[in-house]
Amino acid sequence: MAQRVRRLAWALLCGLLITSWNAAPALALNDGQQLVVESWRLVNQSYVDPDRFETIHWKRLRQKALERPIQTSADAYDAIDWMLSPIGDPYTRLLRPADFTALKASTQGSVSGVGLQLGIRQDDTAVVVIAPLEGSPAAEAGIVSGTELLRVDGTPTEELGLESTAARLRGAEETAVLLEIKTPEGRTQEVELRRRQVNLLPVRSRLIEREGHRLGYLRITQFAEPVPQQVAAALQDLQEQGIEALVLDLRNNSGGLVSAGLAVADELLDGAPIVETRNREGFSDPQQANRGRLYAGPMLTLVNGGTASASEILAGALQDDERSQLLGSRTFGKGLIQTLIGLGGDGSGLAVTVARYVTPNGRDIQNLGIEPDQLLPQPEPLDPGGPGDPWLSQALDQLQQQLEQPL
Repeated sequence: MAQRVRRLAWALLCGLLITSWNAAPALALNDGQQLVVESWRLVNQSYVDPDRFETIHWKRLRQKALERPIQTSADAYDAIDWMLSPIGDPYTRLLRPADFTALKASTQGSVSGVGLQLGIRQDDTAVVVIAPLEGSPAAEAGIVSGTELLRVDGTPTEELGLESTAARLRGAEETAVLLEIKTPEGRTQEVELRRRQVNLLPVRSRLIEREGHRLGYLRITQFAEPVPQQVAAALQDLQEQGIEALVLDLRNNSGGLVSAGLAVADELLDGAPIVETRNREGFSDPQQANRGRLYAGPMLTLVNGGTASASEILAGALQDDERSQLLGSRTFGKGLIQTLIGLGGDGSGLAVTVARYVTPNGRDIQNLGIEPDQLLPQPEPLDPGGPGDPWLSQALDQLQQQLEQPL
């Protein structure tokens, strides 16, 4: 059906072009203008809230975008950005070729860069290193947690902000990037790193022996394609080691593939509801876990302000189904689901919000987040799961107390 509609739309477009060409050839659309028209069409047919289009005069925006001088791909990208801005949804956006490639690569669990996980220091908004990825160029250069990132290739990070700083660290393999950093001891120095393919290691696990108890620790930093299989393998390995309880760590997990998050929820919930999605037609699609689960023992889940999107779906299901208490701080509050769509052959693409989701109890968390069952003391540890993590220690203490309570 979609293919037939696409052929019909193309036939109609060709007919208009032929008519325009016979009457006034100058009206034919160039490649950049075609990109604008295609972007408008894709958002028009997919966006979750079509009522929004009436408010912003969506058809007029397309015409005004086409009236802009568009001779190059860069002109087209600027026109599309301008056209999408009035929607007021930062998640519905144009992805230029480099950004689209990097985003698709990240869903595979790897990216070309230097291997730094970055965050914002709460007291002064400085960009700091949360942790270097194991085996990455940053780790090999000795960059440690708590290092402040001052400049990237000469540009101050205070001008770039967090996301643009992270984007500048990514790039083609074997290209160099110059960082100016301040170590936790206060020393300022320059470090040149050479980018390469880095495994994001989205799933990490280990056994923690604590006063005669065997406790499992499972951290998920992103929901990429390999994650459900890696989580299943990690849970099986931990259970073979005889764990009595589990800490699931979703801190700073900004989401990723919703399908991967649902698959992990299915491994932890026994036939319980996971999430309800609501599309542009107003239809609700409840998602429910299958019967049986890979791990059925006691567990606690750590969350924070970096827990977003697919990881909030998982956290909300665990909390509403009373499968696991949440410890930490309020989550980010992203209750919107996007799809990635490629644009023609130039390598660019669109991210378009196509659905909203609510937790099993009907909570809409967009811009609200999820309040944990127990707030943990601030400041948050910079290196979740690392040495001396007080939040992890508190979760382990509580699990130990649960295990030692008389039945």
